[in-house]
Amino acid sequence: MPAPSPQTPVWEPDHFPAKARKSDQRSIKPSSANDTAGAANRRGVRGDLAGAATSFSAYPLERETAKEKRVSLLTFRIGRPRVTVVIPTLHGGESLQRTLAALEMQTFRELETVIVDNSGTGVARGMPAAKVIENPVNVGFGEAINQGAATSRSEYVACLNDDARPHPGWLQALVEALDAAPDAGSAASRILLAGRDDRLDSAGLLLYPDGTAKQRGHGRPAADYAKPGEALIASGCAALYRRSMLDQIGGFDGDYFLYCEDTDVSLRGWLAGWRGVYEPRAMVEHDYSASSGRASKLKAFYVERNRLWTVLKTFPALLLPLVPFATLWRYWAHWRALRRGEGLAGELESSGISAPQLVIIVGSAHWKTLLQLGALWRKRRQARRNARLGASAFWRLIRRERVSAREIAVQ
Repeated sequence: MPAPSPQTPVWEPDHFPAKARKSDQRSIKPSSANDTAGAANRRGVRGDLAGAATSFSAYPLERETAKEKRVSLLTFRIGRPRVTVVIPTLHGGESLQRTLAALEMQTFRELETVIVDNSGTGVARGMPAAKVIENPVNVGFGEAINQGAATSRSEYVACLNDDARPHPGWLQALVEALDAAPDAGSAASRILLAGRDDRLDSAGLLLYPDGTAKQRGHGRPAADYAKPGEALIASGCAALYRRSMLDQIGGFDGDYFLYCEDTDVSLRGWLAGWRGVYEPRAMVEHDYSASSGRASKLKAFYVERNRLWTVLKTFPALLLPLVPFATLWRYWAHWRALRRGEGLAGELESSGISAPQLVIIVGSAHWKTLLQLGALWRKRRQARRNARLGASAFWRLIRRERVSAREIAVQ
């Protein structure tokens, strides 16, 4: 099935990399020439990673022998690792090094780490204790997760931002949560704002009826979210997914490129009958929007375009006529916030992005969506074929886990 490629809007910086063709992707490289475990992995995964976005084809890893002297702290195997931790990175540097150092401290040891380098310049070369996939250009977040997942057949796949630092018990808590809930396909972390451990970035995500997702509890005391429960959407900043769910629904949609991939994959999981859970013991510190910025033209475009894609792919037909009305109400809330200099719209204006420019960005997102209606319709048919959740149950679910237009506008 042909998939749409995200096109760079006319207002984006010329240097922003376009999405790579899968045939251009480079093979996995060990982090150093002396890493014999990495070399063994390279022999098992050499070659093209084409098709990773829709199928996690097995790339068998050769098991380490008794003669191998160096066993990575992050790749402790009993037969094979239960968890593959995938870290997409664009800048590498100290932030990525701190993330890897935090993974070395994990109490859960049956894991392997895969860094997907989207820089095109090899910023992740030489990183210790991890396999590295180098892409010649930026292929986006979701495609990077698919590439990392395709290198193994572990039971679980974790995604982790390169600006997130998990606490030592993070992965152990997430694995225990999914082990205890065989009908759950994803587990959300309690993500804290870096430098403000008492304040929350997110405890999963909530959903507005037009497909816009927002962090649950953002900015509130972390202690208010200390009870486990269900999560409609696990934030892709730090989440654990059951591989069997990803295999069933086709993994992440690599065509999203940036933002909302976690919303899409979680909703498709719910539609296919997989619950999501929230595990407050799984704590992570996050430098919120450190990579792309909290307020930018880039973010405004992709968030708006991708929420439209998510609606068209996952919302039941009976709910689609309600979406434009919910969207107009949200736009009104943003306009009021802009007039008061509040929220994301206020930040965009203070960064030099005018109201007319915002209108152009939103219009561009809708136009790009119209151009991809054929491909989106095919993806919708696939999602509906897997559906086990009816329209009324889906509506009850998003009403239970919804966020208001005003909360979105002022947050």
